[in-house]
Amino acid sequence: MNYESGMVGVSGVSGDMRQLLGAGENERARLAVEMFCYRARKYVGAYLAAMGGADAVVFTGGIGENSPEARASICEGLGWAGLTLDRERNLAPPPDRRISTDGSRLEAYCIATDEELLIARDTARCVLGERQLW
Repeated sequence: MNYESGMVGVSGVSGDMRQLLGAGENERARLAVEMFCYRARKYVGAYLAAMGGADAVVFTGGIGENSPEARASICEGLGWAGLTLDRERNLAPPPDRRISTDGSRLEAYCIATDEELLIARDTARCVLGERQLW
């Protein structure tokens, strides 16, 4: 279950979004990407409803930072919330940038994250208590 489920289980190819997007006509890989984006869109919509709206949606991490295709698919279903993705901004290379149109009621951003730094900070807090190193 830990190694052969999720996107790799659906696709039969990989759990890596880059490989799935590059799998060409592989229907299972396409389905895995569609399922991933559908679920992300569903969670964004659920949180928007639970919070009564938001100012922005932020994409980060491996897929969020590096997959304009996934960001576009997720945002495509959020027009009802006022999110309109700007195609050129979405396709532009990182780092941090706004990827929604200027007139979008709900903004979208692609923000780089430094996961190793966050892990180091959390570890330091666990070891040192509430004292902070930086």
